[in-house]
Amino acid sequence: MDYLPAVIVEPSQPATASVIWLHGLGANGHDFEPIVPELNLAPEMAVRFIFPHAPKLAVTVNGGQLMPAWYDILAMTIDRQVDVKQLETSAQAVARLIDRELERGISSERIVVAGFSQGGAVAYQTALTYPKPLAGLLVMSSYFATAESIQVNPAHQQLPIVIFHGLHDSVVPESLGDKARQRLQGMGYAPEYLTYALEHSVNAAEVRDLASFIQKWLATAHQE
Repeated sequence: MDYLPAVIVEPSQPATASVIWLHGLGANGHDFEPIVPELNLAPEMAVRFIFPHAPKLAVTVNGGQLMPAWYDILAMTIDRQVDVKQLETSAQAVARLIDRELERGISSERIVVAGFSQGGAVAYQTALTYPKPLAGLLVMSSYFATAESIQVNPAHQQLPIVIFHGLHDSVVPESLGDKARQRLQGMGYAPEYLTYALEHSVNAAEVRDLASFIQKWLATAHQE
């Protein structure tokens, strides 16, 4: 089976948990690789980090330029007009990475899906449609692009979700993060929502919070 190419950071002992982390538009899997040591996770947590590379696509709002992208953005309207089929295809490719972790012996309940910006939109689609329960979903500086079309899998009614957003984000306005929170609440979820005094990026305070949720979810998740 074909898998998305990815940067993989293995723990110092055999992995018992995995975090699949999706980058934003125009970046690649190396973008968040440096964050692993900053999370300061205990070695005994044995977390494998997987940072996939998006394929190169023509992006309409960037003049049709080819760049790493999880899907095309057709118009920069407030809610973003995106190629939903491409987004769903990317989500299916990420789901295959989850499948591979299961084949490697990782319980689905010890797999976290995370995404920044465009990667966050794919993370929503992936995590909420995956057929087995996951440890949690972390979404940074993003929006819920498929809120109108998504077919949520019942396995995820209790999925822990945390949304992180910069209050001064001029690329993805904070209002879109809050709208995602409201949509999720309307679907029966109880997402946590954390904001920071920053632009379209991640700062030290957010990294500490990300680490806290990963530690909490994987400390309580079932180990096989």
